[in-house]
Amino acid sequence: MSAQKQLLIIDDDPDFVDGIKSILVKANYKVDAAYNPKDGWAALENKKYDLLLLDVMMGRGAEGIMIARKLGKDARLRNLPVLIITSIREQMAFLFPGEAVHPHFVTVDELVEKPVEPKMLLDKVATLIKTAEAKAGHLAEAKK
Repeated sequence: MSAQKQLLIIDDDPDFVDGIKSILVKANYKVDAAYNPKDGWAALENKKYDLLLLDVMMGRGAEGIMIARKLGKDARLRNLPVLIITSIREQMAFLFPGEAVHPHFVTVDELVEKPVEPKMLLDKVATLIKTAEAKAGHLAEAKK
């Protein structure tokens, strides 16, 4: 990995965040954490991230889905890769892995279930970042 990649975790479970963050930091990622959707959205607006790790169930319900939907509507953030890490799937209208039942429900790059194995987490994170960088490169070439 050349430059250290900046990740954001938005999850209201501090123990889970601490565990995931330690795995990612040991793998040489810079990691910020927000423990609620409001603080998470503020972080997204104020800093550039290479990947968002997002919980679905926070606060009053499926607030993680609201964050994902807002990302899709924001021109600056819509290309940010999103890894949803959740302990639920069909209850939220998702098929596994990551396909929404309704195509306009929400765009998700990847969805994994809690608890997530460290190796799988690191593989998914690396793949999503690499895919996003390749996509950005293709978009830049297309604009030339």
